[in-house]
Amino acid sequence: MNIQEEWELHKPKKKTWGRLLRVVFGRTAFVITALLIQFIILMYSFQWLREHVFYLYGGFVGLSAVVVIYIINKNQNPSYQLSWIIPVLVFPVFGALFYLFLETQPGTRAIDRRLKDIIEETKPLLKQQPEVMERLYRESRGTARLAYYMNEYGGYPIWENTSAQYFPLGDDMYPVLLEELKKAERYIFMEYFIVEKGEMWDNILEILKEKAASGVEVRFMYDGMCSLTLMPYGYPKQLEKYGIRCKMFSPVRPVLSSYQNNRDHRKITVIDGHTAFTGGVNLADEYINRKVRFGHWKDTAIMLKGDAATGFLMMFLQMWNITEHEADDYARYLCRPDYQYPAELDRSGFAMPYGDSPLDNETVGQHVYMDILNESRYYVHIMTPYLILDSDMITSLTFAAKRGIETIIIMPHIPDKIYAYLLARSYYAELLQAGVKIYEYMPGFVHAKVFTSDNTKAVVGSINMDYRSLHLHFECAVYLFRNPAVQQAEADFQETLKHCREITLEDCKTYPIPKKIAGKVLRLFAPLM
Repeated sequence: MNIQEEWELHKPKKKTWGRLLRVVFGRTAFVITALLIQFIILMYSFQWLREHVFYLYGGFVGLSAVVVIYIINKNQNPSYQLSWIIPVLVFPVFGALFYLFLETQPGTRAIDRRLKDIIEETKPLLKQQPEVMERLYRESRGTARLAYYMNEYGGYPIWENTSAQYFPLGDDMYPVLLEELKKAERYIFMEYFIVEKGEMWDNILEILKEKAASGVEVRFMYDGMCSLTLMPYGYPKQLEKYGIRCKMFSPVRPVLSSYQNNRDHRKITVIDGHTAFTGGVNLADEYINRKVRFGHWKDTAIMLKGDAATGFLMMFLQMWNITEHEADDYARYLCRPDYQYPAELDRSGFAMPYGDSPLDNETVGQHVYMDILNESRYYVHIMTPYLILDSDMITSLTFAAKRGIETIIIMPHIPDKIYAYLLARSYYAELLQAGVKIYEYMPGFVHAKVFTSDNTKAVVGSINMDYRSLHLHFECAVYLFRNPAVQQAEADFQETLKHCREITLEDCKTYPIPKKIAGKVLRLFAPLM
C-alpha cells in the first residue's frame, strides 16, 4: 500500500458534537472571550481619547513620534520594527499606547532575568572542551568559528563521542522512544510543545507511570497552549498523582500580556544523561500517522547517545527551573562515568545541541541556518513546514543559489494553516528567480525541520523557517558535523524528493490572483506569524 492509498484509507472522521460543545463552552472559549473583551475595551478607550480630547490627542501624536524614534533605535530585527511603525503611525493613539502596554509587561522581563541566572549556574557543566575545539579547528576552521560563537553567545559547546540515529518519520522514532524509556534507571525528563491523548501519549504515559512507581525520577513539561483545546487545565495535578512531576510552561491566562507570545516550542527527551531525543515530533497521534491530518504527516527526529546528551539535559533543567524557587543539583544528573555505551555505536564526528531564547536578542537558530547557507560549497537541502522570511534570510537563500550552490526547499503541498501557506507562496517567485528550487510534498504535510549541506553538515530540531520559531519561541536543535547521521538525513531528503512536485515560475504566474493578493497583504503581519 503506497502513501496515497494509506491516506485515503485513514481519512479523518467527522468531529463529534461532544468535542465541539466542549470547545465552545469550555476554558478555551472563556479565555478567548476574556482576551477579546480586554482588547475591545483598550481599543474603544483609545478611540474615545482620540475623538473627545483634542489636546490629549495632540500629545499622543507627539508620543507616537517618540515611540517611532525608540523603535527605530532599538536593537531589533528591522522587519519587527516596520511591523510596529506602521500601526503606530496609522493609529497614533491606539498604536502607540498598545506598543507601550506590551513593551512594559513585567512577565517577559522576569523570565529573562531568571533564565540568565540559571544559565550562569549551569555554565560550569557546559564548558567547551579545548581538545575538542582543537580537533574541530584542524578539520574545519569555518565550523570551529561557528562552534566558538555558539559557546560564547548561545552557551552550548560542541561535543565528540556521540552517536546519532536519524528517523525519517515519527513512525520510526516512536517504537525506539518507547524502548529507551523502558530502559531508564535514574530519570526521564520530557519537554514538548504539544501533548494530546491518544495511542502515542497513552503508551508513553503507561511507561512513565511504571517508571515513577519503581523509583525513577520523572519530570514532564509541556507548553501552556495545550490547555486551550488539547488537555484539561488541571492535567499536571493528575500526573502528580502518578508520581510524575509535571508543569505547564507559561499557562495561558485570560489576561492581555506579551509574555504569552513566547511559547516553548521545543521537543526534548533525556534519559539518564546518556540518551536524548529531539526533532519535530510532538506527542500526538498525527505525528506518527495513527491519525490523519493534512494527508501523510512527514516528520523527522533524531536520537543522540553520548557526551552531547548533556546539552539537552541542561536545556531541560534550565527551562524547568525558571519557576522553581530552590536550585537544582545539576551535576547529579550527568551521565555516570561508569556507564557503558553499546560497542556497535559509531560515535565519530561532532554534535552540538543548542537552544534558542526569544528574550536574549541573540537569534541563534537563524544564525546557524545562515551559516550553513553562507559556508556551503556544493548544496543546501531544506525541509520546513513554513516559509515566512525576513530580509536577512531571503538574502542568504538567494545569494547561495546565485553563487551556484544547489539550494532546494521542500514544503508541504497540504498545509495545516492556510494563511501560512499563502504567505509562503508570496516568497516563491523571488526565490525561484534567484535560482532556489522549491518542491511540494504531494502526499501531505511536511512538519520536518532539517538542513543538510555538502555531506558534512546537518541540523535536526524544532526550528521552523518562520518568524515565530526564529524570533518568538523557545526552540532547540542539534548541529551535526561529519557524523554518520548527516548521510542518513541527506538520504531521507532524496527519498522525500521522489514524492514531491517541483514548483516553477509558471506556477507562480498562474496562481490565483486573490491568493496572490492575500499573501502580499499577509506580509504586513509576517513578524507575528
